[in-house]
Amino acid sequence: MAATAEQVEVPAPDGSVRSVRISSPDRVMWPASASGTQVTKIELARYVAAVGDALLRAVGDRPVTLQRYPDGIDGEAFYSKNPPRGVPAWARSVPVVYPSGRSHPQLVIDEIATAVWTIQMNTVTLHPWPVRTTDLDNPDELRIDLDPQPGRAFSDVVEAAVVLGDLLREWGFTPFVKTSGNRGLHVFARIAPTREFLDVRHGVIAVARELERRIPELVTTAWWKEQRGDKIFIDYNQACRDRTIAAAYSVRPLPGAPVSMPVRWEALRDITPADFTVHSVPMLLDSEGDAWQAMADGGDGVIGDIERAITAWDADVSERGLAELNFPPDYPKMPGEPPRVQPSKKNSENWEDDGVTPKP
Repeated sequence: MAATAEQVEVPAPDGSVRSVRISSPDRVMWPASASGTQVTKIELARYVAAVGDALLRAVGDRPVTLQRYPDGIDGEAFYSKNPPRGVPAWARSVPVVYPSGRSHPQLVIDEIATAVWTIQMNTVTLHPWPVRTTDLDNPDELRIDLDPQPGRAFSDVVEAAVVLGDLLREWGFTPFVKTSGNRGLHVFARIAPTREFLDVRHGVIAVARELERRIPELVTTAWWKEQRGDKIFIDYNQACRDRTIAAAYSVRPLPGAPVSMPVRWEALRDITPADFTVHSVPMLLDSEGDAWQAMADGGDGVIGDIERAITAWDADVSERGLAELNFPPDYPKMPGEPPRVQPSKKNSENWEDDGVTPKP
C-alpha cells in the first residue's frame, strides 16, 4: 500500500526542528522520460530541504507566487497568488498591489520549512517578486531574461549574456547569472530600492537597447514575435509590477526536472542547462557552493545604482527619439505606449505617421 504521508524535518530559525507533513508522497510529479527518471512529491520536498539555505537566500523576505501542479507536470497548472488554505502558523503574508490597483495578501517564505510546505501544496516553481517586504513598491533587484527564439543555440544565449554582463559592469552593476531551467539565461543585479517599478523598467529598457546596439545580429527588443526572427529576445517586461522570474534553485515543470541554477561567470561557457536537475544540484551545491552567495550578502560594490540606467533611458528619449515600449497585455493602457496591434495587422490609415498616435 502506498504511503499516505511522510515527514520532512528541517531546521527552524531558532535552532529547533520543524517537521513538515507531505501527503501523497508517492505522487509522480515528473514522469520518467528521455530527459530523466521520475520524480515524486516526497523527492521534490527532500530536494527543497537539501538546497534550503541557498533557496532561502533567493526568495526570503519577498512576496512569492506559487506555480502549482496538483497532478504533476503533465496535468493542469495554476498560479497561486493568495496564500493557500492551511498555511502554517509560522508563515506570514504581505499585501501587494497589482497593476489593476487591487491588493491582496501574498505568501512570504522566511524559513526552509515554509518552502518545503509549498511542496505539500504541489508547488513546482517559486516565483518571487523583486522587492522586499519592507518596501513593496521599490525593487531591489534588476532582472533581465534572455529568451532565445526557435533556432538559437544555448551557446548563442551565453555569448549574449557575456556581453550583457560586461555592459552592466560598465554601468556600475555587479551582475549574476543563472540558467532559466529551459533554453535561456537570467541575469540579475542587486540595486538600491530607490525607484519604483516603472522607473526600474525604463532602466532595464535602456540596458536592453544598448545591448541591442552592441550585438544587433544576436539580440532584439522587439515585443512582437513576428519581428524577432531567430534572435534572442531581451524581455524587459519582466521588470513590470507583478511580473516574476523563476527563483534560483527552483525546479521547472519540464521533462527531467531541470533547475534554474546560479552559475559563476567564468564557468558559463562550460555548462549546459541539462547539467542541473533535482538529482544533481544538491551535490553540486555541496561541492561548489552557492554562486549567488555574494549577491545575497550584499557586500561592498554589490548593490548598484539604477540612476545610470535611467539617465540612459532619458538620453534615448531626448536624443534618439525613442519612446515607451509595449507593456504586457493584461496591463491597463499606459502613457506613451505603442499600439497594442500586431504589426502585420495594423492598418496605417488609422494612425499618424509616427505609428503611435491614433488619427482623430
